[in-house]
Amino acid sequence: MAGTSGFVVALDQWSKYLLRLRLSPGETWSPWDWLAPYARLVHSDNTGAAFGIFQDGALVFTLVAILVSAAIIYYFPRVPADQRALRIALALQLGGALGNLIDRLLQAGRVTDLISLGSFPVFNLADASISIGVAILLGSMLLQKRQPTKPEDSLGEIEQTPS
Repeated sequence: MAGTSGFVVALDQWSKYLLRLRLSPGETWSPWDWLAPYARLVHSDNTGAAFGIFQDGALVFTLVAILVSAAIIYYFPRVPADQRALRIALALQLGGALGNLIDRLLQAGRVTDLISLGSFPVFNLADASISIGVAILLGSMLLQKRQPTKPEDSLGEIEQTPS
């Protein structure tokens, strides 16, 4: 978990650092003019949740990020090693939560967003990591639910009678 989460935090913080170094707030950059309507970098400060929703909720989202991170750190060791999808999902969610939490703590409640695709709200790598983690979690839950259960799973051990 630490490796995946740490990688997400490092990549997220590095991308935000480079953006803040190169672009002023509100400034946009795209390598080619024809690409700008579809994909571009935008220096955007966000006081809300992922994708710019619930603006001005910085304190609430700071507390939520702390609680979610603590819950994941507490719960993760209890997840069996063979549940790889759940472990990956939790590690991605933790990395994303910590990436945005670092921004909130160091930037007076603001999170730097930078990726703009079409008309979709501007987001960052931490937001993407959280979203991918949630998608993996939901997908694995759906797949697990569809797997047929073995009779002994629901009945316990089947008693054998001597013949």
